[in-house]
Formats: sequence, C-alpha cells, structure tokens
Amino acid sequence: MDKPPGPPHIAPMSNELIVVFGGSGFVGRHVVKQLARKGYRVRVPMRRPHLGQELRVLGDVGQIHLMQANVRFPDSIAAALEGADGVVNLVGVLYEKGRQDFQSMHVGAAEAIAGAAKAAGITKVVQVSAIGADARGKAKYARSKAAGEKAVRDAVPGAVVLRPSIVFGPEDNFFNRFADMAKFSPLLPLIGAGKTKFQPVHVQDVADAVVAALSRTDVQGRTYELGGPKVYSFRQLLDFVQTTINRKRGYLWLPIFLARPLGMLASIGSKILPIAPPFTGDQVEMLKTDNVVGKSGEKGIGTIADLGVAPLETIESIVPSYLWRFRPYGQF
Repeated sequence: MDKPPGPPHIAPMSNELIVVFGGSGFVGRHVVKQLARKGYRVRVPMRRPHLGQELRVLGDVGQIHLMQANVRFPDSIAAALEGADGVVNLVGVLYEKGRQDFQSMHVGAAEAIAGAAKAAGITKVVQVSAIGADARGKAKYARSKAAGEKAVRDAVPGAVVLRPSIVFGPEDNFFNRFADMAKFSPLLPLIGAGKTKFQPVHVQDVADAVVAALSRTDVQGRTYELGGPKVYSFRQLLDFVQTTINRKRGYLWLPIFLARPLGMLASIGSKILPIAPPFTGDQVEMLKTDNVVGKSGEKGIGTIADLGVAPLETIESIVPSYLWRFRPYGQF
C-alpha cells in the first residue's frame, strides 16, 4: 500500500545523517531528540563525548552517535562531517569567558563549520543565530552573531538562518536564572524601567523549526525569526517569575547608563570567578531594542509560521512546571 503524500515541500523521512554542533546544550538536546524522532541518524561532535551519554537514549539504539571533536581544529570538524547529509550549528555563548569569546564561538566556529560543509559538498546547513543580530549593532554579541551568519552564507549561500527570541524550557538560562536570583536576593535588577519587549519561544518549537529548515526544499538561503505566541515586557517577565515561585521581591531600578558599566564589571568578574554574571554590558546594550519578531525591519525575513511550525506553548503553560523547585515549600 502506497504511503499518503506528505505536506508540500517536505522531503520524505530517510536514513539521512545530520551532524549537530552544540548538540549537548539546552537547545541542542531538543534538536537531537526531534531529529531522531523524525528518523534521521544524528552525530553529535563534542569536546568530551563521555559527558554526553544521556544523548544516546534520545533515539533508537545506534541512531545517535557521539564523537570527539573541537571547533577550534578544522581536521576534527572535517572528520565530524564525513558522510553527512546536513549540519546544524548551535555553538554559542551568552557571555565571554576565557577562550570562549564571541569572536571564536560565534564567528570562528561558524566559519569553520560552514567551510568544512562546503568542502564536503553539504548544502543542508542550518545556522542558529539570535534575534538582534546586527552587523552595525553596538553590542559585541549582536555584531558577532551577524558576522557568524555572514560567514556561513559566504561559504554556503543556501544555508538557512534561524533567529530565536528568548528560548524557554526546563534548562533555560532566563527564567531559571531570575528564579534562582529571587531565591536569595531581596531585589531583582530592573534595567531601563523594564520596558524592553520579548517574544519567548518554547525550545520544542525551535527544535521543530530546525527540523523544518533541514526538511523543506523551499527555505534555502532564507532567514527566519522565531518567536512565541505572546509578547511581554521585561518587567512582565520578572513579575511572572515572582508570582510563579511565590516570592515577592522588590526591584533595583537601573537606568541604562548606570547598568552598562555595572554589567561590564560583572563580566570581568565572571572571567576570574566560576560564576555567571547576573547581566553583562552587552546584554544591557541589547535591552535598548525590543527582542521581537519583525523589529529589525529587514526585508524578506520569515517567521516560524512560515516554516510550518505553529508555536502554541506559552510561558504560563510551561514555565511553572519547572520553576516550582524555587518555591519556598516546593511543588505543593
């Protein structure tokens, strides 16, 4: 009996091999899992693959393969791409620490991966960037993300670029961070009066978007901004965190001109101490612009809906399921 035809522009699921750089990270684990669900074989290059054994159980036996590789070494990238049909680059950092700076992680790694993909004849390339990427931006983070996009497109013009807003899920670095801060601090930093807008997108929706970018034949060479179904101000998000964990905290009002140097000092401290900064000077700079779909004004930018993904999950329906551990008396 013949199989019913699939959705338009969707390639039939096969035994294709997809290599996911950054596959052990928060978003990466969900991407690996979703690719496995769709029938792909998945290879995850890691500096220390023995620390990623939990990834193997996200698919069938032998479907997910871990291997040692380092994006600083071209030979290891080439080895990771041997026999691959597609590649996803999720390598990135939120703040600079040691050798993991924006230039090496966002630009150097992207350029090396895309160059190796071109040499291997791989045309299915997905570069995960971020809303706010801007070659002329004042934030180093924003400029490096834009430079990474350009490096990938220069090597593989048909590469698909995905720019998510805040990504939320059980291991996210936004809601968990502020919930943890509220657990110990009587005040939460409210930068720029908390007016900056965000459009949080669930990590599963981002993973679905990555799979669609690899599967569809009509998306090559395009850029898509990924946002969830609702837009919130920074203040609304912090209020939501407090309500969810039943901890009422005050706000430390920080105007941009004061928050930026404080963030720069925090960044310097994080390079010396093994702790993440509460915020960085770069993050303060980016809070000057709303982090929502369509804000850049660039022409021809698609949305997550254009990829065939309907983001239905809101922070109200998902975030309480993992922030309960920050409540004074636990889940109940």
